[in-house]
Parts: sequence; C-alpha cells; structure tokens
Amino acid sequence: MTATTRPAVPALAPPATAPAAHRARRAARRRRLTACGVLMTPFFVLLLTVFLIPVGTAVYLSFYSDDQPGLGFGPERTVFVGLRSYAAVLTDPTFLGGLGTVALYCLIYIPLMVAGALALALLLDSGAARLRAFAQLGLFLPHAVPGIIAALIWLYLYTPGISPVIDLFARADITVDFLGVHTVLPSIVNIALWSNLGYNMVVFYAALQAVPREVIEASVVDGAGPVRTALQVKTPLVRASIVMVAIFTLIWALQLFTEPMLLSQSSPMISSRFSPSMYIYDAAFNRTNYSLAAAASVVLLACTVALSYGVTRFTGRADAAEEAR
Repeated sequence: MTATTRPAVPALAPPATAPAAHRARRAARRRRLTACGVLMTPFFVLLLTVFLIPVGTAVYLSFYSDDQPGLGFGPERTVFVGLRSYAAVLTDPTFLGGLGTVALYCLIYIPLMVAGALALALLLDSGAARLRAFAQLGLFLPHAVPGIIAALIWLYLYTPGISPVIDLFARADITVDFLGVHTVLPSIVNIALWSNLGYNMVVFYAALQAVPREVIEASVVDGAGPVRTALQVKTPLVRASIVMVAIFTLIWALQLFTEPMLLSQSSPMISSRFSPSMYIYDAAFNRTNYSLAAAASVVLLACTVALSYGVTRFTGRADAAEEAR
C-alpha cells in the first residue's frame, strides 16, 4: 500500500511589516501637518502682530502710569498703579455716558442694517428685480467710499448755510436741524447705513444664491406667494449669514469713532468723549493719559467680546431648540 502524497502548497509572500506601514502613516501625517503649518503661518503671524501684541501692550499700560513725585517738580517715573485706571474709567460719568450712547446707537443701527440689507437681497433674488447687476453695483458703491470721505460728504449735507438739502426744506418752510440734540444720533446712523448697507446686501445675496432652487420651486407649487417664500423659506435658510452680519455689525458699531469725530466740528451736541472710542482718543492724545486710555480700551474689548459671545450663544441655543422640534 503506497502512501498518498499531498501536493505542495506554494509559500505566500510575507506581508508588509507593521513598522514599515507605521512609518508610512507617520510620514503622510507629517506632510499634512507641514502643509497645514505653512498655510496657517500667515494667519498666526497677523494674529500675533495686529491683535495679541497690541492687546498685551494695552493690558500692560493699564497697570502702570507716569507719576511725578514732589508736587510735580520731581523727575517723571513709571509706577505700578494696579486697578486704579480701571476704577477711574468705570466711575467716569463721561465714559459711562459714551457706553449708553453706543448702546442706543446699536439698538437703532443694527436692526435697520440687518433688516434693510436682507430686504434688498431678497428683492434682488426675487423674479421681480430688473437689472440686478447694475442694482448691486449702485448699492455697493457707497461702501467703496472711505469712511472719512463719506462722513465729510454728509457733513456738507448736514451743515446749515451750505447744505442744499436744508435749503430745499427751508423753501417749503420746514426747519430741519440734522445736528440737533435729538437728531444727531439718527444722522450718524444714516451715514453708517449709507456706507455699509450695500456691502451686507451683497453678503446676503450671495447666501441666497446658494439656496437650492428646488426648495423654492416646491414652496411655489405648494401655493406660497413671493412674500411668504421670502420670509418663511429663504430667510431661515440664510440664518447663519444673518448671525454673522449681526455680529460683525455689532463689533463695528461698538467702535463708533469716525462719523461723530468729524461731525463734532459742526455740532456742539457731540463732545470729545461722545463714544468710548472718542474717550480713548481724548485720553491718549489730548490728556496724554495712556494708562487711562489703555484701561478704557481693555474695557471696550471686554464688552465687545462678551456681547459677541452672548449673541453667538443665544443664536446657537435657538438653532438647537428648533432642530429639537
């Protein structure tokens, strides 16, 4: 009886070793991190040079002040004053009044800006709009004008004796004082709206172009009219853009400076400390109190960060509540 022989099984090629595969993954990961580092370096350089270093310098200056001992006749020296500058800022009625003025300005300006820009964008996105490219250009052009030039243009239109607008009202026996005690803030709001409405309109219009057309067509098929489609279909789909524009507008509004600074040349209603930014400018360059100016800058920064964070959290909770329904 002969023994049966089994056929020889060919030897399999040895698999790639684990260390080699691990080295390949590490090399690929290193290349990705290097590419990310190269692309992010300009951002971090700008963040460091235009934000972190100035903020750190302001915080440092706020804790120190120049002092002259000996009834002001001794040599000037820099001394540590702790929170004295912050206490002076937070108890100064002119600074607190400037915060109140800016708060009122935000309550008037931000809703008008967001609602007006969104309304114009919805109008351009609708089928009723004609010559959209020319309309966008015409609305955006005021934003291309530098802020100081825009303020000078409106200063000319607001100043009695040289303003053709005031002369036109005078011919109709209507007396208008655009720089009066009750009208100076709305006049500043008007300048800001004229300068920035077109820019935010373009932001909203670009967001509306990304809305799926089939969603709009479905709403029309369901019987929704143009107004209902705009308010109940398009507007909720661009909520992220609305929040972004509101936050950026809030940050810009808290730094109100150019318009009241120029209008103060023709209106006694605008003092040198009309807004927090003007208070900082006056403390630094008119009173040469850099410690006070730095402390006011840090307080204004803290208010800006807190309000921006509050708006973000509020909208985030609203979105989460709506998704949970």
